[in-house]
Formats: sequence, C-alpha cells, structure tokens
Amino acid sequence: MKVAIFSDSLPPQTDGVSRTYVNLAKTFLEENIEFRFISPFKPGKEYQWHKNVNRTASIPLLLYPEYKISLPNQSQLIKLLSEFQPDLIHVSSPTLLGLSGLSLANQFQIPAVAAYHTHFADYFKYYGYAFIEKWGWNFVRWFYNQFVKVFVPSQTTINELHKLEFNNLELWQRGVDLDTFSPANRKLSLRHKWAPNGETLLLFTGRLVKEKDIHDVINVNKMLLKSRLKFRQVFVGDGPMKNEIKSALPGVVFTGYLYGKELAEAYASCDIFFFPSTTETFGNVVLEASASGLPAVISNKGGIVDLVQHGKTGFIAQANNKIEFVNYLVELVTQRELYSAMQKEAWKSAVHFKWKSINNKLILSYQETIENYYRQKKYRGVA
Repeated sequence: MKVAIFSDSLPPQTDGVSRTYVNLAKTFLEENIEFRFISPFKPGKEYQWHKNVNRTASIPLLLYPEYKISLPNQSQLIKLLSEFQPDLIHVSSPTLLGLSGLSLANQFQIPAVAAYHTHFADYFKYYGYAFIEKWGWNFVRWFYNQFVKVFVPSQTTINELHKLEFNNLELWQRGVDLDTFSPANRKLSLRHKWAPNGETLLLFTGRLVKEKDIHDVINVNKMLLKSRLKFRQVFVGDGPMKNEIKSALPGVVFTGYLYGKELAEAYASCDIFFFPSTTETFGNVVLEASASGLPAVISNKGGIVDLVQHGKTGFIAQANNKIEFVNYLVELVTQRELYSAMQKEAWKSAVHFKWKSINNKLILSYQETIENYYRQKKYRGVA
C-alpha cells in the first residue's frame, strides 16, 4: 500500500496534529507501508522518515506566524504523485493544501480520505468574527463531504458533526506514548522550584491562545487566590496571550514549549490538569496528563469529555462556569483520599490508548477504502 498524506502540520510544529502524524509515520515504518508527506514543514534528520516529506512553498499565518499556509504547486505535485503512484490520498485539513490533495485524487482517480482535527469554524467568535461562523461551517462541511471517509478523533465530535450534516464519519482515536508519560517521572527538584511553599500545582499544556479558553484559566486562578488554599498555575506552552496572563497572574510559572523527557517531567511533577478549552476534537494533552497520573478538571464541551470519567478520573464542569471549576479544584485539594484514587484511575484509563493498535485500525480502514473504491469503479464500468 502507498499513501500520500497532505498535512499542514508536521515537526518542527508541536501541536496535536503534528504529533498524530509523527506517530502514524512510526506505524507506517513498522508495518512496511510506503508513504509520502506533502507539507509546508520539513522535519529534522532526527526523524527517520524525514526524507519522505516533500515541502511546499508557504507563507506565515497572520495571527500565528509559527503556522504556515501552504501554497502548493500543482504541476510539481502531479510529477511527484506520478512517480510515487499512491493507492490513496489522506488530507489533514480544509486548506489550500487540502483542496490540492482532493483535486489530485480526482485527477489520478484514486480514493481520498480526510482527517477532521480542528473545529476551525469555532475560532471565529474568539476574534470578533462570529458573523462569519455560519459561512465557515458551510465551507468546512462542503469540503469534508467530498471524501469517501472522514476520520474523527472522538465519538463526541462524531456526534457533533452528524448534527451538522457531515457524512462518512469514522472513528480514529489518538494514542499516548506510555514509555514517555508516566507518574514515575515526578521530579522533586521541579516541585521545589515551582512550589517552594507546598502549593498545589495546576497544569495547563498547549498554545496560549483565546480559543483554548485561557480567560477561564485566568479568572479561575483569580478566584483561587482569594481562598486559603495555596495554588500555583503552571503553563507549558507559548502564544500571543502570554503577556496578558503575566499581567493578570504575576505568580504563575511559564516554561515555554517542552519536549520529550522535560515535558513528561513537567506533567508528572504537577498535581492537577486544569484544561477548560471548549474547542477540542480530542485533547491529546488530557491523555498525556492521565498517563502521568494527573486527575483532570475539564469543560463539558468537545471531544475531551470522552477522556475523563466524571468523579473517577477527574471532574467535568459546565463550560465557562468558573464557580464549578473552582469547586472541583478545591475538592481535589481538600479530599486527599479522593485525589489519590483519581490519580490511580486516571493512569489506568490511559493505558488503553496505544498508538500502534489505533493506527493499525486506520491502516485496515485504508485497505477497505481502496478495495471498495475499485469495486465500485468496476461496477460503474460494467453498468
């Protein structure tokens, strides 16, 4: 089997989409699947498969210059695919690159599948453009309904998309590297540095942007500061809201982006994962926190709800309800037996999410898609 993947995010990007394709590439290598990535990003030589990536021209995204808008050269891609001869094209997002992949699949008469990673249309309201959100959803729906299959990371997101009249949806979950993320990575020197007075450490991991509902993190921390309990917020990540957070919460910890062992140690050295985002389609960071033994306090909106068992591995609060978030965080700090039980259950819940088995299911679905495509093509030819 040969697969061409059109992805707008690969290393050195560090978001959930990039990590998803890093792990998919590992599975492809293990299963002897031939593959090529077409992307505006080119991973470094530390990735065994870096030569499998063809980089497109691109320009920086206006709001987030660390992201790139691909400007695919169709004639070059036709040449590439003519040489590679893929059996299937996999597209990662509704962008110019995604449209290019869809067009090429039609031109080469091979099946095209897509992955739904991000609620792009939801982002408009965070930047004062709520009036075009409906248009955004119309375009995204039109785009994804062109594909024979659309792989979605959580059942909750599938249910949401069904209501919006998206078709051909299939579950493709995400995994977690259990060799990397573990409670055993707890580092006392980090705790002494971040919590010198025995503070409870709340962790947020990800981009510091409006659509992650960072304002809820700020407001909840302000409310916690008024309690008698000692809390400190740790942010692992970076983004345009960093200065606003610094101004509102002078005592918080910023680590910037962390990777590998340092990231695993940061997770395991904190106490509670506080992640109020309402725009997640899955929430890889929640899974990484669980694997590190952290109970999570999350919102009841988005794909993350599939990863937390309320009252068992964490708490699920009403979206944007600051009082509920505070109450659940306080309960975890004051009820030590409950907290200890949740730590253990959180870790147990993560061990079922293994990348290899998840991605092998995707490969089987690829194979079924290819077989069904040519079977239908044959029937159409007979008719």
